[in-house]
Amino acid sequence: MLRRKFLLNGLFGASLGVMIGGMATSAMAQSGEVKIGEINSYSLLPAFTEPYRKGWQLAVEEVNAAGGINGKKLVVISKDDSGKPADAQTAANELVSREGVVMLTGTFLSNSGLAVSDFAKQKTVFFLAAEPLTDAVTWSNGNRYTFRLRPSNYMQAAMLVEEAAKLPAKRWATVAPNYEYGQSAVSVFKKLLSAKRPDIQWVDEQWPPQGKIDAGPVTQALAAANPEAILNVTFGADLVKFVREGNTRGLFKDRAVVSFLTGEPEYLDPLKDETPAGWIVTGYPWYDIKTPEHEAFLKAYQGKYNDYPRLGSIVGYQTIKAAAAILIKAKSEDPEKMIAAAEGLSMSSPFGQITFRKIDHQSTLGAFVGKTALKDGKGVMVDAAYRDGAKFLPSDAEVEKLRPKD
Repeated sequence: MLRRKFLLNGLFGASLGVMIGGMATSAMAQSGEVKIGEINSYSLLPAFTEPYRKGWQLAVEEVNAAGGINGKKLVVISKDDSGKPADAQTAANELVSREGVVMLTGTFLSNSGLAVSDFAKQKTVFFLAAEPLTDAVTWSNGNRYTFRLRPSNYMQAAMLVEEAAKLPAKRWATVAPNYEYGQSAVSVFKKLLSAKRPDIQWVDEQWPPQGKIDAGPVTQALAAANPEAILNVTFGADLVKFVREGNTRGLFKDRAVVSFLTGEPEYLDPLKDETPAGWIVTGYPWYDIKTPEHEAFLKAYQGKYNDYPRLGSIVGYQTIKAAAAILIKAKSEDPEKMIAAAEGLSMSSPFGQITFRKIDHQSTLGAFVGKTALKDGKGVMVDAAYRDGAKFLPSDAEVEKLRPKD
């Protein structure tokens, strides 16, 4: 049933993407518009990308209602990359060469984000990466044309390590999808936790293919290694299968689990009554955030969609809000002026004030860290607290070693 729902959502998302792209293209003939290109994996990961689309559509409405981009209408032209880096680069090329967009935004998977970032560098086009989490986006593969909104693997690992280091567990195992995101997340988590806890042993690593986990053998191998704690980096349908198999085999009984992203509603909700309790996670407890900035966003989002936001909603919304702020400040469609406007730009978000750092083009948007719990037959985050991204980044001196010179 869950698979059928994902497929139906994916088909709907792909159709809607074509409609939006068509409407935006027909509007291009009109004067007084600023066009932004947007790329994401709509057909591959609708649980995240459909709320993401709703978020950026809301932002476009708000930007235009407030006067647009220095009096010009903001138009977003959206394309689906199907989760394939080559398709992401093709989409980027079409958006720039055929549609005449002045900026690229979006992408979901880390390898697709890196592909578009490389395109942006080669073609000297401004790119605001929305979701890709690998540290390479802003560090080892960083370039002057690429900025990122979401907190990176390093930032989320540092937030989780703060809690993981307090656990008595010494024997750790990891499970992560075998592609750029999973590899980056495991690497930085191990590095940061081992620095805080030199007594830790890493006893096993499991690397299932993204979207194709064979959960039985994975859980069996993890259990055979007899760890005291597990780092999980799986998400989406892989997470559902891993949790189900882990529960069945008793893998999580009397074992600590630390998990990237699992507290995000798009990944927590599908677990339903199978949600394991007590996992330390990053996520988005939208129901417990009482700040004025978030309540304003929540009211607008629910008023428009009659639905609750997912983290994708926040990412999509803030991506377009940030893109608009950069263009307004730049007063130009010249990528060099956009870069100058973006470096050091501070702005509000549903999570509070954020800044795009000049040194590495990473935003200081943070994340919530808490624990999973089961309430009324569904998974929730409890004991959650916001971690300001600015406090979970390395020193400027370290960043300079990690990032190539522009």
